[in-house]
Amino acid sequence: MKYVRTGGTGGLDVSALCLGALRFGSMTDEATAFAILDRFLDAGGTFIDTANTYAFWVDGCTGEESENLIGRWMAGRGVRDRVVLATKAGALPDPLDAPWPEKAEGLAPEVMRRQTEAALRRLGTDRIDVFYSHIEDRRTPVHEQVAGLGSLVADGKVRVLGASNHTAWRIEQARVAARELSVAGYSCIQQRYTYLQPRPGVDFGVNPHASDELLDYVSSEPDELTLLGYSTLLSGAYGRDDRPVPAEYDHPGTAARLAAVRAVAAETGATPNQVVLAWLLGGSPSVLPVIGVSSVAQLEECLAAVDLKLDAEHRTLLDAA
Repeated sequence: MKYVRTGGTGGLDVSALCLGALRFGSMTDEATAFAILDRFLDAGGTFIDTANTYAFWVDGCTGEESENLIGRWMAGRGVRDRVVLATKAGALPDPLDAPWPEKAEGLAPEVMRRQTEAALRRLGTDRIDVFYSHIEDRRTPVHEQVAGLGSLVADGKVRVLGASNHTAWRIEQARVAARELSVAGYSCIQQRYTYLQPRPGVDFGVNPHASDELLDYVSSEPDELTLLGYSTLLSGAYGRDDRPVPAEYDHPGTAARLAAVRAVAAETGATPNQVVLAWLLGGSPSVLPVIGVSSVAQLEECLAAVDLKLDAEHRTLLDAA
């Protein structure tokens, strides 16, 4: 495993891959999830990502399942101090059966403090290493959001703050407000991002694909901002014939980019998924992938991507497709 600094100058050293736990405790059973977590830790992985919403949309689930499972795993293995733990709040429907995202809980200070306390209980820990505002909240004034989040850092409940599914201008607005209030601001950004380019004009709703503006923004402050990408492997669409390319990425330019990935995979002896992960890690800006896997075998494939270095010719081929 390789390690990188995340969250700017006052940030944390983390593994170059982040293990996404969206499915754990709901779509992935506990025994399988524990095996994946064990192998990730054994391989040197340290960075684990969850949320208070995973997975509320599955029948019988409330959104607490993933945090609860990770809490049981850390307690049973005694590994809390070996893990850099990220979670999120702000997107849970309130109440749970309310229309989403119209009735998402939002980022008001009282909401984020209450959900932080609840996450700490579920995870069985005294601090959250990276805490994300899960989706934008246009109802709560930005200075109120920032002041509330900053107080969580000041109280030692949170170490690093992040924004997920936010536009570049909203992130900058919040960071300016944090400087004005002399409190901790956002230094991690988690956004949908992959090698395939979205169909022009497609609407991802409250879970947008990283824009060119956001990529440029992160590139302009590489020492202060870390970009993490989720949905990086498109649920297997790069390497499995039974997994079609999602409609949001299905357009005339997609075939050329898929062909480029497969050509580089053939030349390097890697899998298409490994090529995509290596492209993300070695790009500008570098993107730290949040990988979602449902088996140890899938995890092993992703772990091997950390050591795959694309040469200049391969990267030019991929970028130009």
